[in-house]
Amino acid sequence: MAEMIVTIDGPAGVGKSTVSRMLAKILGAAFLDTGAMYRALTLAALGRNVDLTDTQKVLEVLEGCEFEFTVADDEMRVAVDGRDVTAAIRAPEVTAAVRHVAAAGLLRGRLVEMQRRFAARYDRIVTEGRDQGTVAFPDAGFKFFLAADVDERAQRRKLQLEQAGACADIRQLKADIIKRDASDENRLAGPLIPAEDAVIIDTTHLDAAGVVKEMVEIIKRKTNGADSG
Repeated sequence: MAEMIVTIDGPAGVGKSTVSRMLAKILGAAFLDTGAMYRALTLAALGRNVDLTDTQKVLEVLEGCEFEFTVADDEMRVAVDGRDVTAAIRAPEVTAAVRHVAAAGLLRGRLVEMQRRFAARYDRIVTEGRDQGTVAFPDAGFKFFLAADVDERAQRRKLQLEQAGACADIRQLKADIIKRDASDENRLAGPLIPAEDAVIIDTTHLDAAGVVKEMVEIIKRKTNGADSG
């Protein structure tokens, strides 16, 4: 297991991925985007016309495909059966469907095992998702939970889509975020809740650099405190 594990949890649109990559670079750590794992499985199942509500069928896809997750140039690359799908897993149809995979306890359990195996390959890792500090790595030394106003999150998502050349309706984006939040918070397996020992950071009025600066200061204080103790 890695000697330093930093977990960053939170809902969509709070800046988890950007912050995690920046923090990992500063710490000289690997970066794990656990959402990419759920998306990769969703993409593979959709490509095989599998009913995503049929957990057993999706499990067969998980067991029958070769999923590869690697870190290169501060980015997480994703491949399924040797094909790079790093961009494909961000497609709208995957975004709309991934909640079915994320809600299945059996699938979450298998993917958490994959996350732990990934982390074991590195001395230091920053891992982001929705249950990293509560389920995947409950003993992590540093835990953060990011939050933000739903209107700000919808605006960030709109900007992200527009930068990618896609059209975006702010009202629909807000509705989608609220729906996803409800699904994440109310599922039985790995619900979206802060770990009891997580530091909660509201990113509504902070840019990524500001959030990372706060995290680094907290990590330094805790590390120095442990050294002196």
